[in-house]
Amino acid sequence: MNSFRKALTNPFKFKLFKLKELPLAYVAGLKIKEFTDHKAVVRIKHTHWTKNPFRSIYFAAQAMAAEMSTGALVMDQVQQAKPEKISMLVYTMRADFSKKATGEILFTCEDGHLLQEVMQKVLNDEEGQTIELKSTGRNDKGEVVSTFYFTWTLKKK
Repeated sequence: MNSFRKALTNPFKFKLFKLKELPLAYVAGLKIKEFTDHKAVVRIKHTHWTKNPFRSIYFAAQAMAAEMSTGALVMDQVQQAKPEKISMLVYTMRADFSKKATGEILFTCEDGHLLQEVMQKVLNDEEGQTIELKSTGRNDKGEVVSTFYFTWTLKKK
């Protein structure tokens, strides 16, 4: 198990990681609820730090949680590729909002299997690759509140 995965799956280490590397995620209270090779689930709650004037979670706070669900999968794959060095960057993002985000929202990305295929191409080729990963935010009733699509670029350094 790589050190990044250990940090993701250990609540104390994840808090330290957020404090050092992602201070806004720390302030917003993002938490990894589930993490496997194929799936990442990130929780965000409606709090003073994540609210907007309309009594729901600010769209940018939702984007941060959604990005973390995709980015955790990408970063885990990049860490597994060592000793190869792979650069990763969000290239584009788009979102659809379908319901007011209140309470606890879970953002789920289940595209890890697609990412593994792209990583093989990255490792076997000098050309960069892109992949679009989807993260769906659901409230405690299971209703979709927002869906985010992040296009990541990956390239061997």
